[in-house]
Amino acid sequence: MKADATFQAPPPGARPDWTIDQGWEAYSDAEHQVWITLYERQTALLPGRACDAFLRGLDALDLHRTGIPDFARVNEELSRLTGWSVVAVPGLVPDDVFFDHLANRRFPAGQFIRKPQELDYLQEPDIFHDVFGHVPMLTDPVFADYMQAYGKGGQRALGFGHLHNLARLYWYTVEFGLMETAAGLRIYGAGIVSSYSESRFALDDPSPNRLGFDLERVMRTPYRIDDFQQVYFVVPALQTLLDVTVETDFAPLYARLETASDIPIAAIEPADRVFTRGTQAYANAGGRTAA
Repeated sequence: MKADATFQAPPPGARPDWTIDQGWEAYSDAEHQVWITLYERQTALLPGRACDAFLRGLDALDLHRTGIPDFARVNEELSRLTGWSVVAVPGLVPDDVFFDHLANRRFPAGQFIRKPQELDYLQEPDIFHDVFGHVPMLTDPVFADYMQAYGKGGQRALGFGHLHNLARLYWYTVEFGLMETAAGLRIYGAGIVSSYSESRFALDDPSPNRLGFDLERVMRTPYRIDDFQQVYFVVPALQTLLDVTVETDFAPLYARLETASDIPIAAIEPADRVFTRGTQAYANAGGRTAA
């Protein structure tokens, strides 16, 4: 559940930290069936596309069962594996609330599910995006630590005026990240693994650029929310995300970003590593191919 604006009062019925009860008992049979339909469609598609960490997490949490997962049950296993938990929220939450939850190993998730006529697209993330898309990766110790480090970094960034740059890091990793593996490119971003169309587009379509991950490059690249991505960033391993987040002094980075212009979404810079579609090989902008 991505953050929204900062320093708002919680809506009626929500606690001071914006959490609410999931209300699992109130889901209808039709709502459970939407989950089952989405789950079965995605799990048939993702082998050979999603990264091993996601697939292992999906198995560990057993998110299929008889419909929409009960957060209390999911949290028993998730807490045992990495110390994380899922908390229900009424919708998009303020930045400070979002960062606080992540910094304390809590993932805020919407508890509503899309309508049957919205299987392929909806504007606000629902429980399928948030739980199916995000939570399996939180069973991986390295990614779980990265998400906590991101939350702590967000808390520090609130006074720097560069939350839009930090949001790009989240977008291009947590939401729409690709990973380099010996078998080729694989998906780990929640916005891809939870989308039937983008799970195919991100790896198969020739139109988007697939570029090697570089922190500053990512933070200078805007993103779009109304269509498939025009650029994906590829990490060599999940450890890269944790290392760069923990080891980088973001204050001088934000200072550089003050005078650095944004890089157009579809642009390829001379230093970019450009991955060929669906493979491990890449070429730099000058055309030399590497393994």
